[in-house]
Amino acid sequence: MLQLSISQAPSVTRVMDSVVSFQRYICNLDLNSLPRVVKIYSGVYFQGSVYELSGSECCLSTGDLMKIVDIQLQHVNCKSVEHGHTFELPLSFKGLFQPSQAPNKKKSFSSKLSFSKAKTSDNHHQQLYTLQEVLQSAAIRWSRLKCAEIGSGEFELYPVYEVEAIMHFRNNVVKISSMLDVEVIDITEESQQIHFIKPLMLSEVLMTDKVLPVEAEILATPECPPVFQSDWISNLYKGSRIYIHNQVSSWKILATAWKSKAHAGRFLISSTYKGRFRRCPRKFSSTSELALALATSEKLQVVVTKDYESNDDDFPLFCIGDRLELHSLARASSSSVMDTLVCYRDNGDEDREQIQVPLFLEAGFVENVRDSRKYTLPEAIEHLHLPCQVKVVASENALDPLSSFSVLTLEAQIKEPFLTVSLANKPDLTFEIPPKWLDISLFFTGGPVKPMTPNSTSNVEELTETFYYELLKQLPSNEPPPRPPKRKESTLDKCSQNSTEGKKIEETSEFSICQDSAKHPFCKPKQISIDHLPRTNSNQYITEYKPQRSQKPAKPCEQVTDDSDHVYEDVNEEVKGIVHQMGATAIKH
Repeated sequence: MLQLSISQAPSVTRVMDSVVSFQRYICNLDLNSLPRVVKIYSGVYFQGSVYELSGSECCLSTGDLMKIVDIQLQHVNCKSVEHGHTFELPLSFKGLFQPSQAPNKKKSFSSKLSFSKAKTSDNHHQQLYTLQEVLQSAAIRWSRLKCAEIGSGEFELYPVYEVEAIMHFRNNVVKISSMLDVEVIDITEESQQIHFIKPLMLSEVLMTDKVLPVEAEILATPECPPVFQSDWISNLYKGSRIYIHNQVSSWKILATAWKSKAHAGRFLISSTYKGRFRRCPRKFSSTSELALALATSEKLQVVVTKDYESNDDDFPLFCIGDRLELHSLARASSSSVMDTLVCYRDNGDEDREQIQVPLFLEAGFVENVRDSRKYTLPEAIEHLHLPCQVKVVASENALDPLSSFSVLTLEAQIKEPFLTVSLANKPDLTFEIPPKWLDISLFFTGGPVKPMTPNSTSNVEELTETFYYELLKQLPSNEPPPRPPKRKESTLDKCSQNSTEGKKIEETSEFSICQDSAKHPFCKPKQISIDHLPRTNSNQYITEYKPQRSQKPAKPCEQVTDDSDHVYEDVNEEVKGIVHQMGATAIKH
C-alpha cells in the first residue's frame, strides 16, 4: 500500500470540488484524509454500470453516494505510446524512469511532493525516478516516460487500485477497481449530515445481540409464502419501524387441532404457555404402532376396537372389547419366523392369558388411559411421549385459541432462536419472530427504544397450512417401518399343484386325440375359437361345452402379487371339460 502525501492547497480543494474521472481521483487521494464521500456524476451507461471484481459485484448509477474507506495498489499497467499494446509491471520493478518532456499542465495537479530518493531540480525531465516515486508524483505520473529496462520508445503508466467503499443499502463493504469508467465529484464537506446505513438481515441481528434493544426500519420482507396467520404480519412492510428487544431461547411445540374433518388448525405453542392439558387415549391401527409405543412406555394397556380373525392357528383371534396389556417384544430367532408382541389378555375374573401377537397385523386398538392428572406444557413434554393427544382443560386466558378445540395433538418440539419484537407505532403489540423462517432486511435507525410491556407477548401463534407442511419436511419422521409382504404360502402351493395337474391331464388328452386322428385320417378334431366363447369379465371365460360335475363351488385360488386387488380363478376344470368334449367329438366322427 502506498501512502500519498498531498497538501491541502487551494488547488487541491478545487480538484476535490470538480468533476474528475474515478481513476484520477483515486490516484491523487491522500490516505490520511479518508474516509471521503463521492457522488457518481456520470458513467458509461445511462441506467448505471455493473462492474465485477473477484466475485464482488457492484452497481453504480448516476447520483449514488459512495464513502471511500481504503485503497490498495494492486498492479501497474504500462502502455507503449508507439505500438499501443499494454502490459503489467510488477510492484517490485527496479527499472528507472525519465520523463520524455515537461508534464502537461492541463492533466496535472499542483501538490507538494516528498521524495525519498529522487534528485530535485527545476529541469526534472532529465532526472531518473523509481516506480514508487513516479506513482507518488502527480506531476510525473501523467507524463510520458522512458525506461531503458523496458525498451525504446515512450510509455504511460496507469496504476490500478482496489477501492473499499460503503454504499447506501449495501450490507457489506464493496471492493471495486479504480479503473471504472465513471466520473465522480467529492462532496465530503457537504455530506456531514448524511448517514450511510448498513442493511442487515434479521438473522444477522442474532449474531449481534449485544446491541439489543434497538430500533430498526424495515427495508424489504422476504418474497415467500406467509408463515403466520397473525394480525401483526400485515404491519411488517417496507418503511415500518420496529423495536427489537431481546433474543428468546425458549422452545416451541408444533401442534395440530381439528375442528372438523375438513378444517385443522396448526399452532406453535411457546414453552411459557400457562394453560393445562389432560391426556387423551391414543389410537393404533396396527401392532407395529403398538411396538413403537411400547418402546417409549413402561406400561401400555389397550382395548381392541376391531375384530380380527386369523387363518393361522399359531396366532390368536381378537374381538371388540378384548383388553390387552403389552409386555415385551420378542425378536425372531431366524428370518423365517416373524417377530411378535408378548401380551396378556384379560379374560375377566383375574384370568390372564399370555398370547403372542404378530407384528404388522392390521387391527384396531385404543389406549386404556387411567390418568386424570392436569399437565402443564413442560410436564406434558416430560411425561408424555410425542406425538400425543391432549385436551385443554384450563386455558391461559379468555382469548386462548386452543380452548375451542376438543383434542390437540402435540407433534414435535422445536428449538429455534426467536427475537422479541414490537411495533414502534403500537408498542403494546409484542410478538416473536423466527429469523430462520422470516428473515427481514432492515437497518438500525439509532432512535430510542420504548420498553416492552410485560406479559404482552402471545404464547400461541397459528401457522399457515403451506408453511406447516414445509416445516414437517425438516422434522425427523416417527412413522413405523414399512410392512413386509403378506405370507400366503399355502395358497400358492395349492395354485401350483392345480396348475401342474391340469397340464398333465391336458397332455394326456392331446395324445389320445392324436392317436384317434391317425386311425381316421379324414376326421380331424373340431377347432373351437375363443372368440365365440361368451365372456363374463376380463379374467374369466365360460365355454359352451360344460362337463357334468358336482354343484360344489371350486375354491378360488388367490395369486399373491404386488397388487392384492386382482384375484384369479382356477380354470383347470374348465380346460379339462373342453379337452374331454373335443376328444368325444373326434371319436364320433
